[in-house]
Amino acid sequence: MARYTDAVCRLCRREGMKLYLKGDRCYSDKCAINKRNVPPGQHGLSRKKLSNYGIQLREKQKAKRFYGVLETQFRKYFEMADKQAGITGENLLRILESRLDNVVYRLGLATSRAEARQLVVHGHFTVNGNKVDIPSYLVSIGDSIAVRDKSRSSEKFKAIAENFNGTVPNWLSVDMEKLEGKIVSLPSREDIDLPIAENLIVELYSR
Repeated sequence: MARYTDAVCRLCRREGMKLYLKGDRCYSDKCAINKRNVPPGQHGLSRKKLSNYGIQLREKQKAKRFYGVLETQFRKYFEMADKQAGITGENLLRILESRLDNVVYRLGLATSRAEARQLVVHGHFTVNGNKVDIPSYLVSIGDSIAVRDKSRSSEKFKAIAENFNGTVPNWLSVDMEKLEGKIVSLPSREDIDLPIAENLIVELYSR
């Protein structure tokens, strides 16, 4: 399974903003954006003004990095979104939000999408009672996501339940005592709080 294995803080510095890839560290003084908010590399401070193509490319890269998706899969999601009825950019974000690892993160069952991906791969979750260990699995309305019985007693999930802030997106519901959640509806654009200009991504792929 292909995945990015380099230092993730470099990604935040490259995009010039917090992508919240390392959970609690992103909210502390140790965050790379707080310590050194310049692009990585020896020429980081001398980068020229971006062209229209460069702006569109950076927006795509930012979206990929928020969700932890590599190029081939991201392109596949775009093609899926383009075939659906409605606005392509919003369809794309809806598909990305419907990934199991993102849903686990949105439910508050992990502190970051990267952690959620790892927990899913290690087989800690079920969808409608069946074990699913594929982070890219796309959930549907009515699906129930829960921590497996064997995993509920772990210190990790006890800590997650204790630190839960009680907030989840409108399209989800969660019962933290049972460590499970449900897909109430698919997310609308207003439900997705990430600073992504999806129209630029559509323009890039439409070239």
